[in-house]
Amino acid sequence: MFPSRRKAAQLPWEDGRSRLIPSSLPRKCSVFHLFVACLLLGFLSLLWLQLSCSGDVARAARGQGQESPGPSRACPPEPPPEQWEEDESWGPHRLAVLVPFRERFEELLVFVPHMHRFLSRKKIQHHIYVLNQVDHFSLGALRRFNRAALINAGFLESGNSTDYIAMHDVDLLPLNEELDYGFPEAGPFHVASPELHPLYHYKTYVGGILLLSKQHYQLCNGMSNRFWGWGREDDEFYRRIKGAGLQLFRPSGITTGYKTFRHLHDPAWRKRDQKRIAAQKQEQFKVDREGGLSTVKYHVDSRTALSVGGAPCTVLNIMLDCDKAATPWCTFG
Repeated sequence: MFPSRRKAAQLPWEDGRSRLIPSSLPRKCSVFHLFVACLLLGFLSLLWLQLSCSGDVARAARGQGQESPGPSRACPPEPPPEQWEEDESWGPHRLAVLVPFRERFEELLVFVPHMHRFLSRKKIQHHIYVLNQVDHFSLGALRRFNRAALINAGFLESGNSTDYIAMHDVDLLPLNEELDYGFPEAGPFHVASPELHPLYHYKTYVGGILLLSKQHYQLCNGMSNRFWGWGREDDEFYRRIKGAGLQLFRPSGITTGYKTFRHLHDPAWRKRDQKRIAAQKQEQFKVDREGGLSTVKYHVDSRTALSVGGAPCTVLNIMLDCDKAATPWCTFG
């Protein structure tokens, strides 16, 4: 979308001259050999440091009748992992982080520990729900990803232990500690606002990270279940927010701009499903006035409590119902 302001850096060995190899070295001595030698020296240095601080060198010297050069030094202790326990002093509210998910495990391994540490440092009581869409093949058809229906299902499955939700993309990590994840009492709070999101900057954008009280989400009747494939469900939900008479709020005073978040998604490696099948191209711009939280149909295959990098979360394996009569674009043939 935006032209790159970077240029490729020219590496020393790409200009046709061997600047890294001194003339005094034999011709057969290549950069690779020098690299291997440096790695070997580094390994031996680390080994000597470990032996010397653990006292093994001193013991070996005494075993050979030599005097120890001095008392053994204690190895520096490894920093303890961050451990957070929720406390009632953090406040009366508890956040359900709803993460629609399918087959993006490398992103999930980064997301769960990062978000747990981030929210704990801000003293936000929370629990992370990974809403994993599972697929059962039926007559050779594969269900397409449905982010909105997963959020509806996650909302219902999160129970009464939480009183507000974060609709949170798994590939978007907050970096600025000033971002507010507190209870959005006045109305929906769009954390990943167009002024801060690294990719999407149009005024009606409400995707990425959106906080709502459970009462306000129910007032909107959740999200439409008609959006199979990538995109457009957020734009329809913006209309629902306005239709419910709710005011949308966004961060203020954040000075980090488009560097406020880290975006993990690599479009070259993971292609998005942007196909428009049958009448989907026309239907995607319509407001769904009937469907939503009250009509979502799904089955929870399993519920598993996990710890990812020391951070707790719950993985819900969710099978979404695909009504071919209402949404013939919900499967791939």
